[in-house]
Amino acid sequence: MTRIETKFADLRAKGKKAFVAYVMAGDPDLQTSLSLMKGLPGAGVDVIELGMPFTDPMADGPTIQLAGQRALEAGQTLQKTLDMVSEFRKTDADTPIVMMGYYNPIYSRGVDRFLKDAKAAGVDGLIVVDLPPEEDEELCIPANAEGMNFIRLATPTTDDKRLPKVLQNTSGFVYYVSITGITGAAAAQAADVGPEVARIKFATDLPVIVGFGIRTPAAAKAIASVADGAVVGSAIVKMVEEKKSVADILAFVKGLADGAHSA
Repeated sequence: MTRIETKFADLRAKGKKAFVAYVMAGDPDLQTSLSLMKGLPGAGVDVIELGMPFTDPMADGPTIQLAGQRALEAGQTLQKTLDMVSEFRKTDADTPIVMMGYYNPIYSRGVDRFLKDAKAAGVDGLIVVDLPPEEDEELCIPANAEGMNFIRLATPTTDDKRLPKVLQNTSGFVYYVSITGITGAAAAQAADVGPEVARIKFATDLPVIVGFGIRTPAAAKAIASVADGAVVGSAIVKMVEEKKSVADILAFVKGLADGAHSA
């Protein structure tokens, strides 16, 4: 079992929902983002999503786009992002890490080299939002063969005809995008999300985690109550943009995690 699968089995045994936090690697600089990343498990984060900065992020709203730009301007590279994971693993062997981003930097590095290096660094899963199931041979199947989970997004427009295709090589968990649009846009509504999560769970045994549009502990609780957990990204990244201290950001994250865990 991967760390992701172990984590969800553990949460399920305890009757708990998951809290997943997204941070952009290298934002606002390498050292600050590493300090933040290292503090996330202590703040209650079950799974860390680590953003790979990229110049042309099509699924991300302004907050995460700007975070990627800040990271790139500060000199962040894919190698430095992998180095962050290696550094994190020196003191935490258990918390799952999912690298999230776009295919271009991985393709440029070379898939085989990237997977080998990511596995050696301690990466557990990938979310690559611009690779549809039709391109599974590119990265998804090689990643699964390497023992890494490949996590797919399902959206409000993923109908019953499309859903089996989306799920076919997915592992770890399914990431349900609660809104149509970009990250950090509209607010997620549990009443809308609940039936969609149920529909996906009818088609798979994988946990279904919901992200996009969750900003408060109350929202994290409401969404986690109708899913297997909640993801928060833009609200955390916004605090980095506002130059809040790592301690303040982690206190905010703890509130969100407590919200999700209380569901």
